[in-house]
Amino acid sequence: MTETTTTEKPQGLRKTRIGVVVSTKMAKTIVVEYVARVPHPIFKKIVKKSKKFYAHDEQELAKDGDKVRIRETRPLSALKRWELVEIIKH
Repeated sequence: MTETTTTEKPQGLRKTRIGVVVSTKMAKTIVVEYVARVPHPIFKKIVKKSKKFYAHDEQELAKDGDKVRIRETRPLSALKRWELVEIIKH
């Protein structure tokens, strides 16, 4: 008697970031600026590093200045690798 078991591949943890929407001028795409506070490698002082991410917004709900949570996803275009999860604050 052999048992057939379906072994589903566990999905890896996807990175999430919280940032501020700086642009909504593209169709179904938002630009989110993420600011990280990290120690300087030599001087150990806390410095701010910012990075902009292109994120997919299917319903075009986010507006400029909104605080949003984005999640890593498969490549959707040449620059888009993130998707909008939720709008935290309008």
